[in-house]
Amino acid sequence: MKASSFIGVDIGGTNIKVGLVSKGSVVLKNFISVDRNDSEKLVLEKLFNTIDKVFSDEVEAIGIGVPGVVSPNTGIVYDVQNIPSWIEIPLKQLVNEHYHVPVHINNDANCFALGEKHFGHAKEFSNCVAISMGTGLGMGIIINNRLYNGVMCGAGEIGMLPYLNGIVEDFTGSFFFETHYGQTAKELYQRALNKDLQAQEAFKSYGSHLAEAFKLILYMYAPEAIILGGSISKAFTFFEKSLYNGLRTFTYQKQIEDLKIIRSKTIDSPILGAAALCL
Repeated sequence: MKASSFIGVDIGGTNIKVGLVSKGSVVLKNFISVDRNDSEKLVLEKLFNTIDKVFSDEVEAIGIGVPGVVSPNTGIVYDVQNIPSWIEIPLKQLVNEHYHVPVHINNDANCFALGEKHFGHAKEFSNCVAISMGTGLGMGIIINNRLYNGVMCGAGEIGMLPYLNGIVEDFTGSFFFETHYGQTAKELYQRALNKDLQAQEAFKSYGSHLAEAFKLILYMYAPEAIILGGSISKAFTFFEKSLYNGLRTFTYQKQIEDLKIIRSKTIDSPILGAAALCL
């Protein structure tokens, strides 16, 4: 990234995270919590208040990752996951009118993949996917070293595919832990660190479901690597074994032998990826 200043925004299911990015690093950060019951206006106010904290006259552009369907040309965002009030928002126009700098918008999982491609493990691979494991399950796709958006940035929505009595996301996002164990992934992770057997069993079960999602990815894209990010990825050591055990039934085992599954260690990949939209 050249020596310019951009702002990267990661709009997640529970937080809006904003960073001032210069020379490939996040030099100033801020965040604010959002609630799924927040009104359209309130979420916009929270977004502007958070950007205000890091904005300066040196900022050349703003990149935003949103968990929903996005028209990158018009900058209209549709059906934002986990923010029900955002049904159809002209986000690019609203942010541009507020800050008077160019604005670029994409899906949040795509931004995570872009951040990994520019600054993280995905640098090493021409064809890979980046999985964001948090409130839901998102996926960004890199093909021949370029981000693949699909129509309206909708490619990679693997979490929406039917699975068991629901969809993939029900068993691979934070919903899984709350529904089946009555606690958040964060709470169970802390218990697992303290050698709580029930919490460790919860992540073992999670890994088995995640393996089924990975099989779908492998059949569709046959990537060189799958990069894991998001809050649940911190517990990778507790579901790694069951994940690989689940992949033993994948038809093409030679493909599994060559596959790299890597937990991201790049700090603020979604913010950096959102900023990279401005390049």
